[in-house]
Amino acid sequence: MAERATHRDRLRALEFEAFVAGAGGRLLHTATLLTGEPSQPPGAYVRAEALLRAALARTYADWDRLHGGDPYDRARRELALRFAREARRHQRPRGGLLDRLTPIERLVLVLRMYEEVGEEQTAALLGLPADRIRAVCARAVATLRTAGPRRGAAEVGRGADGAGHGPGGPGQASAAGPASAAGPASAPGGGVTP
Repeated sequence: MAERATHRDRLRALEFEAFVAGAGGRLLHTATLLTGEPSQPPGAYVRAEALLRAALARTYADWDRLHGGDPYDRARRELALRFAREARRHQRPRGGLLDRLTPIERLVLVLRMYEEVGEEQTAALLGLPADRIRAVCARAVATLRTAGPRRGAAEVGRGADGAGHGPGGPGQASAAGPASAAGPASAPGGGVTP
């Protein structure tokens, strides 16, 4: 019996390692965009790595409960929720491509444009109405457009594998407006309020 459990644990660990080997780079890039840290030089994204480690640890803990579900969706969901809970830590500009957007603008923009999560799914994940998600996304895109490119526009959409999956919009934002000082907070229903 103990042999069977050990074999199951090894198999679980191997499956998880394969998942991280395949999706870890893209998830790290997502975390880097969320935290507003620069993606270069390597090691400059300490908060993104910590956020990703916590999300992957939770994904691994829930691995047996996925029951054929997509582990990438689970890891992305955990990453987004952890970021939303810790958003106040990510207020200060750190030199990243999206660092001048508010945390909620970064979160919505990354989920909608980079991760290509549908509007309704994003709204359900964050506990916000779909029209609020639409407004936050539009505000973030407008901010990026008015700021003009500060770096190569291709950097936003470049995942760890170099493939363009992102918004493809211009570079970094300038001022995020009056909402930038507030940041998201937990709503009574477990949602996020921008």
